[in-house]
Amino acid sequence: MLSDQTAERLRQRFGPDVQSWLDGVPALVGRLSARWGLSVVARMSTGSTSCTFRCRRADGSFAYLKVTPDHEVFATELAALQAWADCPAVVSVLDSEAADNALLIEALEPGTPLADWRPAAGLLAELRSVPAPTAGFLTVAQRVDFMYDLALRRNPGLPPALVTASHAAARRLADTGSVVRLVHGDLHPANVLASGSRFVAIDPRPCLGDPDLDVVDWAFLDVSTVAALHARVAALGVLDEHRAFEWCRALAVLLLMSQVRRDAQDGSTPMLRKLAESLA
Repeated sequence: MLSDQTAERLRQRFGPDVQSWLDGVPALVGRLSARWGLSVVARMSTGSTSCTFRCRRADGSFAYLKVTPDHEVFATELAALQAWADCPAVVSVLDSEAADNALLIEALEPGTPLADWRPAAGLLAELRSVPAPTAGFLTVAQRVDFMYDLALRRNPGLPPALVTASHAAARRLADTGSVVRLVHGDLHPANVLASGSRFVAIDPRPCLGDPDLDVVDWAFLDVSTVAALHARVAALGVLDEHRAFEWCRALAVLLLMSQVRRDAQDGSTPMLRKLAESLA
């Protein structure tokens, strides 16, 4: 029921103890399918914290069943989707089962990942228009620390001084922001899907703080010079252009790490290195 790649990603994320949960996924999905009247039609390629299945419901419509071994991942995602329940730019929850860390989520058709940065400006504005919850989520500072801890566990392939300077710069931004919103926390292009005339965010890693953190992946999309990066930040309609650019400068190291780890350097690599080295 799970691909080897999905199982390995989950083992890398949660450690070898997750194997017993992986072994139980077929029975778990069977139980949830019976509960919600689902027929699994496909397993989806997913991230490192969950397994997702495309399902047909009893009425013939489609939905996605998402399960995770981590209750906190489940609970915070559900809380974020509920906080954004009236926002058309975020996927809707159809049902949930806390005992199984399971979400039933609307199917987005055709569900094509957004490859153009331009619609992201409106989506970002919709996300930050929702009043921030008062509690129940990590802060942006805690999210930043987690991102760097995870990156270091995956072998950064870069000089430690660059990583340290990058982390410190990101923490300064996280600690000094004056605007607090619910932040998606993982808003890269693969996590925004087209559905009719909507562009819809999925898979939040939510936190509370500066919403311009969500701008970074869109600012860098198909950009290869610092001047173009400044122009993109301005075009995305951010709350604070200076802070949004500084988020990009701070997190350039994480993007560079990813390129180095995947041996996928491209035309943006010199710019990322320039930004990273400017922090040292």
